Amino acid sequence: MTVFLAGGTGTPKLLSGAEDVIAPADTTVVGNTGDDVELGGLFVCPDIDTVLYERAEELDRDRWWGIADDPTTTHDEIVRLSAAVDIPATPRYLPDDRQTDGRDIARWRRFSAAGEFMHIGDRDRAVHLLRTSLLDEGRTLTEVTRTLADAFGLLVEVVPMSDDPVATIVHTAAGPMHFQEFWVARGGEPAIESVEFRGSEAAQATATVLEAIREGPVVVGPSNPVTSIGPMLALDGIEAALHETSVVAVSPFVEDKVFSGPARDLMEAVGYEPSTAGVADAYPFADAFVLDDADGTDLDRPVVRTDTTMDDRAAAERVARAVGTALEGI
Repeated sequence: MTVFLAGGTGTPKLLSGAEDVIAPADTTVVGNTGDDVELGGLFVCPDIDTVLYERAEELDRDRWWGIADDPTTTHDEIVRLSAAVDIPATPRYLPDDRQTDGRDIARWRRFSAAGEFMHIGDRDRAVHLLRTSLLDEGRTLTEVTRTLADAFGLLVEVVPMSDDPVATIVHTAAGPMHFQEFWVARGGEPAIESVEFRGSEAAQATATVLEAIREGPVVVGPSNPVTSIGPMLALDGIEAALHETSVVAVSPFVEDKVFSGPARDLMEAVGYEPSTAGVADAYPFADAFVLDDADGTDLDRPVVRTDTTMDDRAAAERVARAVGTALEGI
């Protein structure tokens, strides 16, 4: 069984080409839940859903989130009605006392649907509605994720990193904000001062996750080291488990140039050099790395090089084969 640690779009892109290298039935994907939010009462798991939709051949591959060709009738009507009564189309947090009551998994990340800032399609919203209803019936997030994976006919096993709440909070010059507000609503502004994984000190990695990691091997895809992988590493036991197994990591940088997203600013904010060398420092448990052909970074661990650009499935398969080569060499 090969375990992928997944967040954002980097690892799902890698998964899109991995099935001819690693059989889907022999694949477990551990999803980051630090980006999860409750929006208008519905619990949304962006990183898990990207994997569900990609593996089910339903993903909108132009945006790398949401369902392809998904109508947005409900979202558009929320926006229209909000504008009619001068409700700004900006993130609106529920009051502080509402952030911690009710559904525990949604702590510190509850937003109103008024002025909805995440563009959610109607089929996508149905997934969130079903997920929330099953959580309210008393099922864990792990159980609900398995149910949704079955509904989409997935062969890979998809599991959340924890059944407990962990919220990625970005502290900025304008104050603290959930990562979804920072990245989706504000486009990565204002300047980052620090990053907090709120709740991680009390949250537990599930036994399923820890067991899968220990059995390994593990692939850390080219996801954002801070906000995609960082919430997992903040959970007690996960980094220790990674040290006990074989790990290959794919750098999201080419030397000091990042492929996409806010990884550069986030790496600097938490004290790492924004580069492949910084990723290696952030991943002391990695036994080998896959780097781009143009990346001349000299690391103290084995390196396999290839073109790590993943514009389509064929390119993703090329990177997956490089990962396979790196695993064989450990």
